[in-house]
Amino acid sequence: MKRTLVVTVLLAVGLTACQENPVSGRKQLVLVSEEQAQSSSAQAYAQTLNEAQKKGKLSTDAALNSRVKRITDRLIAQAGNMYAPSRSWNWSVAVIDEPTLNAWCMPGGKMAIYTGIIHKLKLSDDEIAQIMGHEIAHAMLGHGRERMSRAIAMQGGMTLGSIVAGRDLSVLAPVADIALTLPNSRAGESEADRYGIELAARAGFDPRAAVRLWEKMGSAGNGGPPQFLSTHPSPDNRIQALNALVPQMMPLYEKAR
Repeated sequence: MKRTLVVTVLLAVGLTACQENPVSGRKQLVLVSEEQAQSSSAQAYAQTLNEAQKKGKLSTDAALNSRVKRITDRLIAQAGNMYAPSRSWNWSVAVIDEPTLNAWCMPGGKMAIYTGIIHKLKLSDDEIAQIMGHEIAHAMLGHGRERMSRAIAMQGGMTLGSIVAGRDLSVLAPVADIALTLPNSRAGESEADRYGIELAARAGFDPRAAVRLWEKMGSAGNGGPPQFLSTHPSPDNRIQALNALVPQMMPLYEKAR
């Protein structure tokens, strides 16, 4: 009886919180409001930059900072055209001076890219635009809110499950997290690839650079996947899928140029 109640509650929460994404049309579990997601992201962003500043890890390379800002400014302008609510976001980009191959964009447009990915892969402006376009697409598509919502749903399930079982099941949380998020994370990555390459093309960056970028990323592992790939699941057909998108994006690129 109690187990049935747990399942019923979780199903009810999932059904009532399932919303259609305004950009992609995919159904998403959304338990976190945009305001909550942006507020928590802003706090985390400030803390991340503060820690980087204390460690002397915020880039002081004026030319590089200017280059990254110039690229992201063009992407931000097009993000507003593709997803109107992003026009009111308090966008910010930081260049963090660490060797890791990584970049990200939080809900509300809080972005960072690491010098490691730029220097080690010898990225062109078009390739940087593909990385940041991909990350901005995650924010436009509400993937940060989706991850937060899954975490809340998972913890709620663990709490109810613990009550029913009469013991603490939180030790299973990492396993549950993987089981719950991996399939949708792959769907999210495909979405970010799809809308990221379009965002970059509309901003006047060569969509063919997306293929070159992921070829570089794929060969940069040195025995293991770069951090960027470990946090961004990369199915075997990713480059093939991007190649298929290039012809569709070339007219947007040519028009923007």
